[in-house]
Amino acid sequence: MNAYRAKPLRYPWPPILYLTSILIAMLAGRIAALAPMPSPNPLLLPAIGLAIGLLALSLDIWAVRTLIERQTPVLDSGCARHLVTCGPFRFSRNPIYLAYTLFTLALGLMSGNSWFFAAALISVTATRLIAIPSEERHLEARFGFDYESYRKRTRRWI
Repeated sequence: MNAYRAKPLRYPWPPILYLTSILIAMLAGRIAALAPMPSPNPLLLPAIGLAIGLLALSLDIWAVRTLIERQTPVLDSGCARHLVTCGPFRFSRNPIYLAYTLFTLALGLMSGNSWFFAAALISVTATRLIAIPSEERHLEARFGFDYESYRKRTRRWI
């Protein structure tokens, strides 16, 4: 595949998709609140949400730092300079998107707003359909066999 044909995305779609879905979930929660999530303890779900949110934030920082250390653009609209397979990328080909998804779910648990779960599902689906195929074509064109090997041994999400 010709590297010039498989260019990176023009816009950083995943952050836009996740932010938009989070804002819509917040608005939907105010306009049409769903039934509250049942919990035996009123602090249990927010505490779990906080733990997941901190995990998501840590994963995102780790992944971004790994990309910066390897001198590769963080936003998917930049051309990859190196195939990064270390750090969180050893376990997931998309640790930043995984962190975004976990953070969206954490917001739902912390706020009690069930719309965040729909937002996470919609964001994952849109990212999977819009961004990931283009990114994978770009990485395959840039790194060929090395990317093929990485893709075979590393899961897309977890």
